[in-house]
Amino acid sequence: MPLSEHEQRLLEQIEQSLYAEDPKFARTWSARDLNSLKRARIVRAAIAFVVGLAALLAGVITLNGHTSLGIGLGVGGFVIMLLAAWFAFANRGLARPPAGPRKNPRRSLLARLEERWEHRQDERGLGGG
Repeated sequence: MPLSEHEQRLLEQIEQSLYAEDPKFARTWSARDLNSLKRARIVRAAIAFVVGLAALLAGVITLNGHTSLGIGLGVGGFVIMLLAAWFAFANRGLARPPAGPRKNPRRSLLARLEERWEHRQDERGLGGG
């Protein structure tokens, strides 16, 4: 949904005031593009995954000496690995906005069901007389 002209002007004013008040902060956010943010997110998730794997292995190794510590490390490492995987793939589909209106947009399930219902009602009305 595109912004109205008034909303675009307000957004530009906010951006200009941000540049005026804190140019260093504004440059750090304007310099980053979506691909670099995605790359950084994946790198962080990979590091967290490796840390979780190390904790899981440490739990397996210490399981013989200290059972409760080994179980805690193993479960904690597994949870860290799951969270890292979720973090890496959480916003994968939100990478880029649609370029424009599609030629054949998919209708929602509700719209299709309503259309079928109306078609059925029309058939019954015509057939019943």
